[in-house]
Amino acid sequence: MGEALKGLKRTIMCGELRETHIDNKVTVMGWVQRKRNLGGLIFVDLRDRTGILQVVFGEEINKEAFDKADGVKSEYCIAVTGTIVKREAPNSELPTGMVELKGEYIKVLSESETPPIYIKENLDAAENIRLKYRYLDLRRPDMQRIFMTRHKAAKIVRDFLDENGFLEVETPVLANSSPEGARDYLVPSRNYPGMFYALPQSPQLFKQLLMVSGYDRYFQIAKCFRDEDLRANRQPEFTQIDMELSFVEVDDVIELNERLIQRVFKEIANVDVKLPIERMPYKTAMEKYGSDKPDLRFGMEINDLTEAVKDVDFKVFQDALSNNGSVRAIKAEGSAAMGRKQVDKLVDFVKTYGAKGLAWIAYKEDGVKSSIGKFLTEEQTQAILDKMEAKVGDLILIVADKNSVVFQSLGALRLHLAKELGILENNNEFRFVWITEFPLVSYNEEEKRFQAEHHPFTMPMDEDIQYLESDPGRVRAKAYDIVLNGEELGGGSIRIHDTKLQERMFKVLGFTQERAWESFGFLLEAFKFGPPPHGGLAYGFDRIVMFLAGTDNIKDVVAFPKNQNAFCPLTEAPSVVEEAQLKELGISLNK
Repeated sequence: MGEALKGLKRTIMCGELRETHIDNKVTVMGWVQRKRNLGGLIFVDLRDRTGILQVVFGEEINKEAFDKADGVKSEYCIAVTGTIVKREAPNSELPTGMVELKGEYIKVLSESETPPIYIKENLDAAENIRLKYRYLDLRRPDMQRIFMTRHKAAKIVRDFLDENGFLEVETPVLANSSPEGARDYLVPSRNYPGMFYALPQSPQLFKQLLMVSGYDRYFQIAKCFRDEDLRANRQPEFTQIDMELSFVEVDDVIELNERLIQRVFKEIANVDVKLPIERMPYKTAMEKYGSDKPDLRFGMEINDLTEAVKDVDFKVFQDALSNNGSVRAIKAEGSAAMGRKQVDKLVDFVKTYGAKGLAWIAYKEDGVKSSIGKFLTEEQTQAILDKMEAKVGDLILIVADKNSVVFQSLGALRLHLAKELGILENNNEFRFVWITEFPLVSYNEEEKRFQAEHHPFTMPMDEDIQYLESDPGRVRAKAYDIVLNGEELGGGSIRIHDTKLQERMFKVLGFTQERAWESFGFLLEAFKFGPPPHGGLAYGFDRIVMFLAGTDNIKDVVAFPKNQNAFCPLTEAPSVVEEAQLKELGISLNK
């Protein structure tokens, strides 16, 4: 044991063997899934990343191999040479289940202690244990299938973009810090004490420079980094399919990416994505679904009740309307019989999204029941029921507040109810939608200034440029997101390439000329030299793989992920470094 292979060569993978290989002499290598000793016969299930093969050792076949096989245990790494024969008791659940390997020679390549986690499909183990022993977790067949899917997806993307004239170009990982966006991960410089590199949140500025350089079509499957609190399905380091194109408008970028999406989902998931994909303006998405990443697999759309309730003598409604807010509602079909405790939980749920409360109307067989019945006339109640197209058995849930609160709370409630009512159970539909015409900027109340919704280089829509200074909040962007089943897969925009328009944009964002040049000087300098019109898009590659692999946990599709506290239980990163290293970097710690 522990010896080299000494000329032993693997001739085929375990999962590739079929009836066509009967009578072939082969050598396979892998890990022992399990062993069964039935007296004169020993059966070993041997596993590699292609699948499982049953190997049988018999005293009559080869006594030396039989005795050696008797000593192996789960997760021993072994090599076996023998002849493929027809299996007496076929296993229809295994692709290799019609054959088995008659073991004539066995070599133990390395032994294994009893693993701290089971190497099996659909493992139910604590996440931190799985991450601590990630190399064992990754041995599991369902995990290996995920990474085969990830590999195949990356290859399809590369092939497609190559066919469409893109060049793959790597951009720096050590870059400068950006004043916009999430917190940067900073890297101290030994050569320049007191100065720092930043790990890129995206290759945004570099890919724009590549357009100035005349590369016309760039892409990269790029590592990106953001130092932010980890919400569900976020990692501090993640992978983007990043691309940029010259001499394009919105339709060009969308059309090409629809064909890319269609190919990836067809070749891997056998899903036929019908083109063109639906487009929905941001304003419509917010008003109907309360979200800029709407899940279109079910209805329960938000309806505006403002006109129907404008004369209702109910302070909550009137306060909302007098403050330029609105009164809106969703309809939970067939839920009028929901108990009071359940409804109270829904009230508490919307309060976490800033809503002051939740009014309800239950349209029951024996009449209408409502939490605000005493404020409504019969005509007003009927107007609400008509507006909501309610039928007997339906429950109407109403929020009144400023629009941002109404949209956020009802949008979240819509998704919550879909989960609670089992609306999406066993729903394997893929509903794509482009969200377009995003706001260019939003007002930051804390900083008392406008900030870019995407980034400072996003092109305004042509017809809205006239409002850039007079009414910035009205300006829509040439920006677009691709959304699937309520998850944003990617987003991008057409970029500003006109220097004067870029200067106007910086002024709207409160950048002095000095600050703009300090932060983006190298790009602004480059834009003096004939930049082409250009635009691009970046996908969250990890999220795409999640859909293709059928998992809802981003950690499943990242080989060595961090936990929810951005800590790696396997390598124990981040870790303390030696004082000498800090001294060399000119860093002292406050203890």
